[in-house]
Amino acid sequence: MIPVRILGTASLRPGPAVTTAELCARVGRDVDEVTRKTGIHTRHFAPPGTKAADVAARALKGALDAAGLEARLLKRIFCVSSMGGDVTTPATANRVAAALGLSGSCDAMDLSNACMGFLSAFDLAARSVATGLGPVGIVSVELLSRTTTPEDPRPYLVLGDAAAAAVLGTGRPGEGVLGVALGNDGSLPTDVVLENPHATGRLERMRFLTPSKEMTRVALDALVRATREVLDGAKVALRDVEWVLTHQPNGRMLDAVLDAMGVEAGRSVRVVDSLGSVGSASLPTCLDVLWRTKRLKPKDRVLLVGVGAGVAHGAVLYQVGG
Repeated sequence: MIPVRILGTASLRPGPAVTTAELCARVGRDVDEVTRKTGIHTRHFAPPGTKAADVAARALKGALDAAGLEARLLKRIFCVSSMGGDVTTPATANRVAAALGLSGSCDAMDLSNACMGFLSAFDLAARSVATGLGPVGIVSVELLSRTTTPEDPRPYLVLGDAAAAAVLGTGRPGEGVLGVALGNDGSLPTDVVLENPHATGRLERMRFLTPSKEMTRVALDALVRATREVLDGAKVALRDVEWVLTHQPNGRMLDAVLDAMGVEAGRSVRVVDSLGSVGSASLPTCLDVLWRTKRLKPKDRVLLVGVGAGVAHGAVLYQVGG
């Protein structure tokens, strides 16, 4: 066990809700068909000029407030995004730290691993805490609406904006990470891509390159494999895990994931219907909803499992303390 505790969480929507009906009207698609295929009713678009660092700082401040901690106590900050921050360099995390009033008191860095970024950062944060470098703040911020255009309806109709954060500190007895399974498979054909405009010399948009059925098949295989690996390593049966939180690219895929894993909806947290597909912010938003609205009991186990472009995939099994 990695002795670590989730001290506090927070999530936010950085802009007004935009309905599927509104977007379908713009692109000439049938709203009933799109809703049936995606399970998404609303998503949120940040207003023009919104800074990712400002949104991230608000989310991380919320997690610190929930933890009852002052920002000055943080020893490390991970800022996670799959679409890049406000600038290419320096790290957006520097601006997040500055917005929290920090100056030279902790290190701050960006982390990118597609939709798996939060879990990758969670693993690094847990290991930092376990070796004495904590508390650690993790914040995922995604302004994905800026990477889409109505001319390419497939990503435009599902992607949205969100931010979510967690603060990790030293665990109580019997509390911490029971297992981790992480991997990437870059040998598979590229499924989702946002090219680097510095390399291509043109304005780039998020593109979905793989048919939906194939994308779902690959994602399910990766999620099930990661789940099996982490549970086998921890010697815990899935039926004995109280809460299962999964990445949610759309409602239909979430249903398919839970069905493939044999997990009833009551053991999970659903956010995609009202949030849309929000990349690395999906899992920490689920975590925040669970921490704030569910009655977690001592020794409850929480499985976080994700998948993203790459194909990045993995799972973390966490146990609540006394």
